[in-house]
Amino acid sequence: MHTYTIDHVTFRLREPHDFKWLEALGTVFAVFDEQDSGNICFGVENEQGRQFIKYAGASPEDFDGKPADAVTRLKKAVPLYKELAHEHLIQYKQDFSTEEGYATVFDWFNGECMHAHWSYPPPAKYKDPNSPYYKYRHLPLDLRLQSFDALLDFHEFMESQGYVAVDLYDGSILYDFDTDTTKLCDIDFYEKGALINEVGEAFWGSTRSKAPEEYEKGAVIDNVSNVYTLGALAFSIFGSDGEFSKTRWDAGDALYSIASRAVENERAERFSSIRDLHEAWQSAKRKVVL
Repeated sequence: MHTYTIDHVTFRLREPHDFKWLEALGTVFAVFDEQDSGNICFGVENEQGRQFIKYAGASPEDFDGKPADAVTRLKKAVPLYKELAHEHLIQYKQDFSTEEGYATVFDWFNGECMHAHWSYPPPAKYKDPNSPYYKYRHLPLDLRLQSFDALLDFHEFMESQGYVAVDLYDGSILYDFDTDTTKLCDIDFYEKGALINEVGEAFWGSTRSKAPEEYEKGAVIDNVSNVYTLGALAFSIFGSDGEFSKTRWDAGDALYSIASRAVENERAERFSSIRDLHEAWQSAKRKVVL
């Protein structure tokens, strides 16, 4: 392993790498290096403010793949952030190549990740009062409903543009506790149109929110699959993470029925689109007593 210290952060890589290109972007104040995607991310500050840098080409400690593959994936992701620009998605600024890799630049969003496994691995995620997920789960119901609305808003927009969400889970969600604002930070694997699960059980995503077809080689992954994942996220926000029961559900019977239908194992029993899920959720939400 190779240890690097740049400005205010320290991180480790499997192989040596040149980060001189970072100097021109500003002072590094944060690093997110425990990713299995092959990306390493930085927070930098300059005269224009703060920015978020996502970089591929290095060999992060938790990445077992090839850096060149991570570069290809990141380059492929750039058009997504342009075409799906939205108030609930981090804002893309620019991208560029370095001698050894590829960088994308976004406006900094002062949110905390709902699956900050690097600081609060389970069970701390669920039990530590300082954990972002713990704080989020204990927000007043009206704020959590507002946050979930942001997820539905973005994904209905995404669906209307002909895209399918891939690798959507709570690690994609940022929440700013000062402004009560929700944004998605990672849509790198989203695809245009339906796709086929070509890898089987290892298809991208969390076991806490993947639809059954996302474990099945040869299965179609589409917006009905996304309905399941959004339903699973609803249980994480209003019930128990990864458990689709009424035990800890605190958003009323009407919304529980909507979330339960969304996570039906049989595709035909779910809502046929994110739009239909969103409309049903909004209608049921009127019955919630805050």
